[in-house]
Amino acid sequence: MKDAFVITSAEFVKAAVRPDHYPGNELPEVAFAGRSNVGKSSLINCLVQRKKLVRTSRTPGRTQTINFFLINTAFHFVDLPGYGFARVPESIRATWRPMVESYLTKRENLKGIAQIMDARHPPTPDDLRLWYWLLDRRIPSIPVLTKIDKLPRSERRRRLSQAAASLGVGEESIVLFSATTGEGRQILLDRLLLWIGIIPPQPSQTEQEFRELS
Repeated sequence: MKDAFVITSAEFVKAAVRPDHYPGNELPEVAFAGRSNVGKSSLINCLVQRKKLVRTSRTPGRTQTINFFLINTAFHFVDLPGYGFARVPESIRATWRPMVESYLTKRENLKGIAQIMDARHPPTPDDLRLWYWLLDRRIPSIPVLTKIDKLPRSERRRRLSQAAASLGVGEESIVLFSATTGEGRQILLDRLLLWIGIIPPQPSQTEQEFRELS
């Protein structure tokens, strides 16, 4: 099926550590959050269908700034520093929390968060802490279980049910995603576009197709 929305351009525009570093326009933004090394960079690259837009690294904690990417000159994808990696020096980690919290609570053009979690494991305490922090502040959020290509289909349903119970959401609220195979790409992109205000002409996959992913 042809994509309802085509990403024709994607470029890095700015790295920020303070609000005065943010892009000065009012374009809508969607942010991506997740534990260090969860595959966040690969997920964003898959969404925009560019192999090297966001630098990937085998070293957790490499992203230490809030990185803004301009998509189709119409909106931003925002890559947040990964959380939960103990080997990052405490002096650096101590600066991340206020930096990220300030962005999440004060950025008026932020439309929502895609929170990325590893499908191979239950949500971690850090995952749950961020999820319920966002919920308490009524910041729209989509849970995304990535690396599903590494799970047999017989295991996906169990992991999906486990994550839904931990997060307190219905299974249909969770997106199953693989940056390797592209599974879940259009489902996630469509949901993000709804936040941004770009309504796809028609869903790319039905609920039945979504259930088959699990």
